[in-house]
Amino acid sequence: MLILEEGFPCYKALHKMGAEAGDDVVLVNPSEVVQLMRLVPQGKVTTLTEISQKIAKEHGVKACCTLTSGIFVMTAANAAADASKDGRDLGIPYWRTLKIDGYLNDKYPGGVEGHRHLLELEGHGFTGKGKGARIEGLEASLFTF
Repeated sequence: MLILEEGFPCYKALHKMGAEAGDDVVLVNPSEVVQLMRLVPQGKVTTLTEISQKIAKEHGVKACCTLTSGIFVMTAANAAADASKDGRDLGIPYWRTLKIDGYLNDKYPGGVEGHRHLLELEGHGFTGKGKGARIEGLEASLFTF
């Protein structure tokens, strides 16, 4: 655990979620992120915010570092995509995890267009284009833990 300070790399994101300087925060374990990503069912999506809030709650702290969570989400996505090229399925539906504010992730395999395509296959519509694309009716599609 760490004590949140104003110079912390994800301070603004954590502050936006209600954490204040001096609050306890946790740096996440990659396996915790992957475990939560696997829980999101077809037709639903979650965000990095939802994942981070769930992990913080499990650790009994005010917040979970969204920077490290985001790195692990991206790493899991790339590992799952690489494994699928060899015919292996890691069981990580990474495309169902969106960025903090519900935007598509340009760092996923195939970039924003690849991310959009996988979500379209599950019936999702979109508002906006490119990096500004978001799930249409995000609240109705949002899976919370």
